[in-house]
Amino acid sequence: QVKQLSPVTLDVVSSPLSNETTNNSSCQYNDPIIFTVLPVYVMVISVLGIIMNVFVLLVFWLHKKACTVAEIYLCNLAAADLLLAAFLPFWAKNIANQYNWPFNDHLCKVVNAAIFMNVHSSIYFLVMISIDRYLALVHPLSHQSLRRPRTAKLVCFVVWSLALVLTCPMIIYREVLHSPQKTICVFNIPHSLLYNGIMIILNFIIPTGFILYFTVKILKALGNRLSTKMISNSQAQEQKATTLVLSVLLAFLICWVPYHVIKIITMFVNLYEVGGCQFVINLSICRNIFTYFAFFNSVLNPILYVIVGKKFQKKAKELFTLRCDNKYPVTFSLISQRQSRSDTTRVTPD
Repeated sequence: QVKQLSPVTLDVVSSPLSNETTNNSSCQYNDPIIFTVLPVYVMVISVLGIIMNVFVLLVFWLHKKACTVAEIYLCNLAAADLLLAAFLPFWAKNIANQYNWPFNDHLCKVVNAAIFMNVHSSIYFLVMISIDRYLALVHPLSHQSLRRPRTAKLVCFVVWSLALVLTCPMIIYREVLHSPQKTICVFNIPHSLLYNGIMIILNFIIPTGFILYFTVKILKALGNRLSTKMISNSQAQEQKATTLVLSVLLAFLICWVPYHVIKIITMFVNLYEVGGCQFVINLSICRNIFTYFAFFNSVLNPILYVIVGKKFQKKAKELFTLRCDNKYPVTFSLISQRQSRSDTTRVTPD
């Protein structure tokens, strides 16, 4: 049964990560740039995200050497980014359709659930990456059992399970609602302010606190090593891996912190019912800008692997060089035989 939605409850500007509607959402804002430029941007993010994260997963999966603990976490992070990128075309179509949901109720649930799986899982994979780097640099000889690949795979399973549990409300309460003007895919959960507060704590405050704490410890450990100027080969390898991890952590914070900050502001605006129509419009615009900027993180991570990750560069080069060499072994053999025969026929006695 299709539920009816009053025109005054339509959000000013919608986004897949919008869990709330503002109190003055009857304000009208229909800038054509939203429905022309934004779908193209989302599709570019989707295509690049799919290609680059598939490339990262192929390098990690197909290389002859087993993944390290940090690479296992990075591999799962790439899988989470791929999940996001794969479902963004549905939302691009929704934007191009002026937020008039063109698909059925099931896709309304599945598309948004997949996007939120990325939100919930990626932040905790980064927490585990920062903990792994902390143990590798600050406690390299102790806690070895926590830095085994088998343990890392078990932790990844737990993170995916937790992300699925946190996504359950999205599956239950996302629905297609109709008004006389349009059909929209909304998150219609009771006590939305309480839910948003819990999600901000679980998805932002707690994990970001852990990431910042361990990052400070990692930077101190790196500073101490550089000051002593006594670095072994294994420590040098750990430092190279840590440089990549710190780059990924920084990129994540740059892309996602603005989204969470504007979400907190929106929550307080709804709680205290403040702000006029223009303020609500500006807030909605900012929320959407930061939401779609956060999606860029799924493209930025693979770029960092290629540019900063020296070990990843080596793995990719070895993998594709080996594949190319194995693709034409018979051809190379025939060419060499023909060349040898040609040389023999040319060297004849006078």
